[in-house]
Amino acid sequence: MSMWVLRVALAASISTSCATQAPSRKAVAVVAGQTIWEEDLLAAASSQLAQLRSQEYEVKRQALDNLINRRLIEAEARKRGITPDQLFELDADAKVAGPTDQEIEALYAAQKDRLQRPLEEVRPQLAAALKRARIQTAREQFLHSLREKAEVAVLLQPPRVEVEYDPARLKGNPKAPVRIVEFSDYQCPFCVRAQLVLKEVLAKYEGRVSLAFRDFPLREIHPRAQSAAEASRCAADQGKFWEYHDALFANHTKLDPASLSEYARNLGLEAKPFDDCLASGRFRAKVEEDVQEGARAGVSGTPAFFINGIFLNGAQPRSAFERIIDAELARNRN
Repeated sequence: MSMWVLRVALAASISTSCATQAPSRKAVAVVAGQTIWEEDLLAAASSQLAQLRSQEYEVKRQALDNLINRRLIEAEARKRGITPDQLFELDADAKVAGPTDQEIEALYAAQKDRLQRPLEEVRPQLAAALKRARIQTAREQFLHSLREKAEVAVLLQPPRVEVEYDPARLKGNPKAPVRIVEFSDYQCPFCVRAQLVLKEVLAKYEGRVSLAFRDFPLREIHPRAQSAAEASRCAADQGKFWEYHDALFANHTKLDPASLSEYARNLGLEAKPFDDCLASGRFRAKVEEDVQEGARAGVSGTPAFFINGIFLNGAQPRSAFERIIDAELARNRN
């Protein structure tokens, strides 16, 4: 190699290395001689951007599911020499029985106030609605069976957010391959509803899933949530966080100061240290740390969950948790 070529190669190597180690910063505005950098902008908009990334993934995932289902149906129909519509008719629709009179009457009773018409007038519509729902379920089950036979591997990955957790408020195996970090509000009725689902999930995946709790009191609409969050930290001081947590959710409409003290006494906590802790506001800043961390991660309402960093928003059914957990456990095995 000539000396000139060697110098050029070294220069190119050094240039690439420097660019990698010290990337140039991008200015987005200058105010009174002071620069606002792109990283400042990203930090200020982190919550909204996290939500947008999550929404983008959900749109892509739904579109991908539709594409996969379409390919599976088309391939199966070609193999059997029929059209996709005929395939659905044979393997799903034709197997669905019509609703019984008792089922129609039960649906009518549940919607009578909304319908405001005699049963006999709406019977055909109710029967058709029940039949459509059953056909939809049968088609979904058929598609699921096709996916299982084809061993579909989904490579699209959801966005992940690194969210810290408090070991003192962790339930389950600390070394579990899947960790759920919950941001919640003790006065929120949807958070109350989520507790039963979380209990079922932890029981089903015992040893493989842990749950970490973080505070996100919605103070504008739930004025008692902040003090309840602080009270739970005071209970944690005496080793009874989860017991007190459960008591708060069991009584989410009764979180006045006297009730907070009563729950502590019922759990056998030392009354004076607990009451002094709560009155001092010692954990107010710690609760605020949780709120700020949640906001940066994209949380804007409760309950909100991060399953190994994957965002799941709202009081979701158990199946929504299971879908993510099963994928994470499979990924961990690989």
